[in-house]
Amino acid sequence: MSQKKKKKFKFTKRHGLSLMVAGILTLLIVMYCISDEQKHWGSFFGNAIADWTGVLVTVLATKHLYERGSSESKKEPRPRLMSQPLEFVREHSLSIFLLITGAGWLIAFAHSNAQGKWGQVIGNIVSEWTQILGLVLMTKKLIEAGSEESKKGK
Repeated sequence: MSQKKKKKFKFTKRHGLSLMVAGILTLLIVMYCISDEQKHWGSFFGNAIADWTGVLVTVLATKHLYERGSSESKKEPRPRLMSQPLEFVREHSLSIFLLITGAGWLIAFAHSNAQGKWGQVIGNIVSEWTQILGLVLMTKKLIEAGSEESKKGK
């Protein structure tokens, strides 16, 4: 196998989940664009866009960002930074990312027609963002009996 093919295979294998989710999200957006949001399928595609956007941000953000104490983020980065403000940002990068991007979605929703085709989708994305942020923050202290995190003695 050539070196170029080997690298391409490794990339798709290493990022297969995010690529597949992005592909599904793209398909849903296309289907929503060509459908009538007042009909069942159009409504389904609009809701699914928000859900799959949440899945994509969960996959990517929890892969690259960290939230101290939350089982929903990647493992704790090492070594600690010398600067306390930078360490704070790193320890809470997942929450900070979700707050900033969530504010962006909230502003977009505030400036959209809430009853319009895309206004409803953006409203659902705002809801999805609050759910993700809530889950990240709640998993800092709470566990669920029988879950992987509770078995680790969190």
